[in-house]
Amino acid sequence: MEYVVFDLEFNQGFDKTLNKTVSNERCPFEIIQIGAIKLDSHFNIIDTFNSYVKPQLYKSIHPFVGKMTGIKSEDVMDAPSFPQVYKEFKKFVYYKDYDLVVEDLNKILSGEKTYHNMQYRWLNDESLPVWINCRGRAIIENHQVKYLIGCINEIGKKQYADNVSGLLGEESFKNFIYPIDDDFEKGFVLRLGIDNFKNINENYGLKFGDEILKRAGKYIKDLLNEYQKLYHIVSDEFIIFDSNGTVDDAIYLYKKIQERTLDFIESTNYEIYYTFSAGILDFYSHPTASYIEIMKWTEFSLNNAKESGKNTYDIFDNCDYQKFQRESAIIRYLHQSIDHDYEGFDVYFQPIVDVNKKEVTHLEALLRFKCDEFGRISPMEFIPLLEKSGLIIPVGKWVLEKAIQACLSLKKYQSQLKVNVNISYVQVLKSAILNDILSIMKKYNVDRNRLVIELTESGFIESDRSFVNFCNQLKENSILLALDDFGTGYSNFHYLYNLKPDCIKVDRGLMKNALSNDYENLLLKHMIDMAHSVGVNMCIEGIETEEELQEIKKLNPDYIQGYLFGKPAPEDEFYNRQIKKK
Repeated sequence: MEYVVFDLEFNQGFDKTLNKTVSNERCPFEIIQIGAIKLDSHFNIIDTFNSYVKPQLYKSIHPFVGKMTGIKSEDVMDAPSFPQVYKEFKKFVYYKDYDLVVEDLNKILSGEKTYHNMQYRWLNDESLPVWINCRGRAIIENHQVKYLIGCINEIGKKQYADNVSGLLGEESFKNFIYPIDDDFEKGFVLRLGIDNFKNINENYGLKFGDEILKRAGKYIKDLLNEYQKLYHIVSDEFIIFDSNGTVDDAIYLYKKIQERTLDFIESTNYEIYYTFSAGILDFYSHPTASYIEIMKWTEFSLNNAKESGKNTYDIFDNCDYQKFQRESAIIRYLHQSIDHDYEGFDVYFQPIVDVNKKEVTHLEALLRFKCDEFGRISPMEFIPLLEKSGLIIPVGKWVLEKAIQACLSLKKYQSQLKVNVNISYVQVLKSAILNDILSIMKKYNVDRNRLVIELTESGFIESDRSFVNFCNQLKENSILLALDDFGTGYSNFHYLYNLKPDCIKVDRGLMKNALSNDYENLLLKHMIDMAHSVGVNMCIEGIETEEELQEIKKLNPDYIQGYLFGKPAPEDEFYNRQIKKK
């Protein structure tokens, strides 16, 4: 069986004297015929049901009903009563699900809801229960239910229950949610994911993993109330749909699941250990959520919970989701730009001034990006996305080549000019960045001491031995190293011994503190003196005013950088401002 189509015919009251329709408020319509057919996948009829119903309230057939249906009063006079007919008709419905079906249909007739959307069992032509999805919508005229229109589909062949957990699958959840165009005014969706489930399968085998899914499904199901339905969707994930509860109820249920999980783990003497993360969608805040949105939003929240350390929950927030969508869109534009010869990327240059020589001796290459949808995007936003996506590797190589080209172009005006290029920790850890550097410098025949590689201190500290090895390799190849943003990370001078940088760059925040606080000023002074004692130069960033310059010069730094000497600009503008004006 693939389909069941059913039809109900209704009668109304009619006053012949007044020649108009009359109704009993408690029952404006009365069923006078019930019909149904079962069809196979080729729409062949395999079973039928048809019976008139003797009217109890409206004894005569309404003229309009008679004209529309062809039913006459004499056709129904000797028909069985509704209870008798329905007793036979309900044999189409598996007895265990009968009460649920009746309850739902009664809600429609009472006006409590306008849709019918249930998964339950019908008896096929062999009297065996078959899972079907029955959905329909009440057609209302004059504030009264006229009839129910819809369809019934067998879902047993659409993997109604997965073979592992025995629970309803995603297709069933979709069938339940998707046809409903009424808003969800209350309730929630709780999406659960077993943390590190892949490790369980790898360490204990797929059979053991399946057993965990079965057990998890069982004890979750045992915790549910009458308003809640459980679905096993993909791999290690479950969805609980609640039609009545609040966010607090969702959190309470999640914590009960955590407790039950721990009870099971303790019963095995911690032979196996796993946890659940969860994403929560609140229908109070998102009443118009469609099936597609429910799946996307709960997946987003579940991923947030896992990224927050696992074994916790996350409540869907639209602002966070909008940020996520923006980031995803920017990453797409970054991909497109790389595919189109780095269209949208620019390399800007900012001067670095030698305090003693009072001239520009270095230019720092700074990456910029813009796209049609968002315009110019801050490096603080798009560079972390380049790192997150791994795109920093090809883009970083492109920046390096552009910086070397610019240095060569300006060399004829300032022979000792050096270029500073920022290298991401991702490039160090996940690419052959040193080979790229040496290859590009060989390609353009550039003296190696003309390149300064800038590494962020915090990025180094939070990584591994790869940074130390990379820095040593730079030294071995006569390439200069600057440790950027010193003071924003751990600022441990022990790392100066490991890295042996040629220069330390102090960010504007630390500089501003030193100008407003005597204690901070003294610390910066000692930092500079200590660096000088081991042969390391100091560069102070973020100088914007003449007053700041004069105060900072008292601390005896080697280099100064900031808007006072020039904002980042394209190569031609850098030339006009810093070179040509001389």
